[in-house]
Amino acid sequence: MAEQQSPETPADEQPIKQRKNGLYGGVSDELAENMRSGWADTELHGLEPIEQAGQTAGRRAKLSAQFPGERLVIPAGNLKTRSNDTEYAFRSSVEYTYLTGDQTENGVLVLEPQDGGRAHDATLYLLPRSDRENGEFWLDGQGELWVGRRHSLAEAEQLYGIPCSDVRDLTGELGAAAGPVRVVRGHDAGVEAALAGSATADGDEELRGFLSEMRLVKDAFEVAELQKAVDSTVRGFEDVVKVLDRAEATSERYIEGTFFLRARVEGNDIGYGSICAAGPHATTLHWVRNDGAVRSGELLLLDAGVETHSLYTADVTRTMPINGRFDDLQRKIYDAVYDAQEAGIAAVRPGAKYLDFHHASQRVLAERLVEWGLLEGPVERVLELGLQRRWSLHGTGHMLGMDVHDCAVARRETYADGTLEPGMCLTVEPGLYFQPDDLTVPEEYRGIGVRIEDDILVTEDGNRNMSDGLPRRSQDVEEWMARLKG
Repeated sequence: MAEQQSPETPADEQPIKQRKNGLYGGVSDELAENMRSGWADTELHGLEPIEQAGQTAGRRAKLSAQFPGERLVIPAGNLKTRSNDTEYAFRSSVEYTYLTGDQTENGVLVLEPQDGGRAHDATLYLLPRSDRENGEFWLDGQGELWVGRRHSLAEAEQLYGIPCSDVRDLTGELGAAAGPVRVVRGHDAGVEAALAGSATADGDEELRGFLSEMRLVKDAFEVAELQKAVDSTVRGFEDVVKVLDRAEATSERYIEGTFFLRARVEGNDIGYGSICAAGPHATTLHWVRNDGAVRSGELLLLDAGVETHSLYTADVTRTMPINGRFDDLQRKIYDAVYDAQEAGIAAVRPGAKYLDFHHASQRVLAERLVEWGLLEGPVERVLELGLQRRWSLHGTGHMLGMDVHDCAVARRETYADGTLEPGMCLTVEPGLYFQPDDLTVPEEYRGIGVRIEDDILVTEDGNRNMSDGLPRRSQDVEEWMARLKG
């Protein structure tokens, strides 16, 4: 990675925010003058609005109606340092992108009350094109010569359908403005500091909660994006099966890298850290180290999802025999989880309580654990005391969308205690996990972990399994793997 030069000019002649001094000395007056000119005009005209511009306008209108007379501030967030002078890849805040479609760092959406407080005017504050007169574009570590071309403010207005202004003017404007204000916290410390004393934690949390609840029901664009993410994820799982022999020769990292390639080629990224858990690692719910051995005769639990360019993610899990065939005990445990998932999916329908699918899945798991002699019945006693949770561990699913655990700050009465509606998308993902050191189960169970997870869309008359392109029955998994492995 190249290290930028640092000019040796007086501070009052350096409006550019510099990194630490580079290794190569200053910039001559002749070079600085040379870099000011000789550049073509690259302004883009006649740009088409982004696909979701209509949806984002409607979302802003709904938000405006909820908080009349109040200024609403929704930041995209800033770059975060990974090490020294390098940053993590940027991902904009969900709330910001949901309302604008933009994904660039430092952006801020401001809804300013108008018409006596009955409506809002939206302004998108963005970093404009780098200034070539003062050298910003090549001397600043975030100048366009270093990080790539940005859209001009005029271009951004065409793309997003929102008036745009220079974000460098925003903090002063926020500090000078009067009246009630709410801000989505946790993304931009500078914006929060500018609003210190005018925004309240309770009010801000109410804003964030409302934005979370707005995402509970997906519109047609969102459903299509989720299906796109799932379809790419299916292909990523197929990629992994085809290279399991190479993973056996290396490690779980080969599986992780294989799926990541599909995610980057067809989408924006992975939606979350891929869980590529082979053998006993499958009993660790969020195993993301992915540095273990891949052995024939053991199971691979692969929990992964592609994130689309619009930031919607899939979340799918399959547990598969590394050599292509389940042994008798693996099949018994796998089939129990499959039956639990079938019961859970069947409970997903409009008008059902959100938790119905969880209870249906947990009942099946409890029944099997009693049947196998691992728990003392009756089943009702097991469920009342939650005894099955020693081996089922987690909830059976969650909402899905721009966050893998979407709508996480929605109120309990609208989410966990709420009712399913058409357009909601959730995962159904029961599992059984027998820890390697669990002395309460027979030795042959220890180190086996199984989870099966699909992305389920609530429809008008029931549900649709968006990830049914991947087989789930144990026999079908074996046949699928045999076809892919040739």
